[in-house]
Amino acid sequence: MSDGESVQADGESVQADGESVQADGEAVEADEGAVEEKDEPSSPKPRRRRWIRRSALGLVLVVLVPLLTAAVALRLNFTGDPADGTFTRDKDAIWLGHAWVDGRRTDADVTAFARRLRNTGIRDLYVHAGPLEHDGTLPESAYPKARWLIGAVHRAAPGIRVQAWLGDRLATESPDGMRLAEKDTRAAVVRSTRQILAAGFDGAHVDLEPLHSGDRNYLDLLDTLHQVTREHGVPLSVAAHQIDPLPALHSVAGTLAGHPKWWSQAYFGQVARRVDQIAVMSYDTSTPLDSLYGGYVAQQTSLALEVTPRSTDLLMGLPFYRENNFDHWAFAETVPAAVRGVRLGLSRTDADRVNFGVALYVDFAATEADWTAYERDWVR
Repeated sequence: MSDGESVQADGESVQADGESVQADGEAVEADEGAVEEKDEPSSPKPRRRRWIRRSALGLVLVVLVPLLTAAVALRLNFTGDPADGTFTRDKDAIWLGHAWVDGRRTDADVTAFARRLRNTGIRDLYVHAGPLEHDGTLPESAYPKARWLIGAVHRAAPGIRVQAWLGDRLATESPDGMRLAEKDTRAAVVRSTRQILAAGFDGAHVDLEPLHSGDRNYLDLLDTLHQVTREHGVPLSVAAHQIDPLPALHSVAGTLAGHPKWWSQAYFGQVARRVDQIAVMSYDTSTPLDSLYGGYVAQQTSLALEVTPRSTDLLMGLPFYRENNFDHWAFAETVPAAVRGVRLGLSRTDADRVNFGVALYVDFAATEADWTAYERDWVR
């Protein structure tokens, strides 16, 4: 049995060796575990940083690519030469501040302003006679010197029409303001319009903001107002929002920011068909360069021409003022850029349109440089 004992001994030896190997294996596993435990806290951080960098890059591309594409398109829209003859049709207008009807202006001011208007294309003055109350009424105390102004302008500048600029803030984006959905309010606006026409104004210019695209109550109001102005043989004019530079952009802006800003082109056309004169507020565009602003105005001019009846006067707004904020950069939104944009849009879309002009905003902020640019580039 000695051999068996030897085998048993050998087996025990093998078992011992196995235990040694197992121990060694456990040691190796322990070492690997130690390595893993050492690396574990730091390994997710590089992955997280890479994910953040990639996400940030993706977000930048999502934002920048469309913006750069739009910028290139606007810059290209500002290239080329306007067609010959794309100058004033003598149907331009200017917005005037409240000082003209509240007693601050004098006969000397009217005489000087009439001299300024001579040999320009300006035919209409939009004189601030409001604002309307939120319920649509208009106290006569808001325009105590209206009859004096109208008579003085007619004497000093025959042929110039003095329209009453009636505006108010709408309760479309805040709880405070006029509510066009209320029938009594719309009726009061109509009565206020009759009131200012009885005072001798040569027309009514309506400016209600912010007015959202598709507002049927506004269209109903214009239908009624147009009947009133026809009865008096004077024009109904409106200040209009800009048109979607991209399809349905007003819906996107409304959803994301609560401020649609633009009208659809179709809605612009619905408004234009209900009035005698429509003036596009083609400023406050947020464009940072004059070339981009000019290209934007060229596009707006084309879009407006496409849907405005030839019987309606279409006027494109010129920025006769200076502000520097997110909506308006004075170094970009200039009169020369706007006029060139207007001429390019007119040239490409309907160069022979007769009922067309520009509207200057606003008299009390205008500089000599603004007037010079208007006269040099548009009046000629």
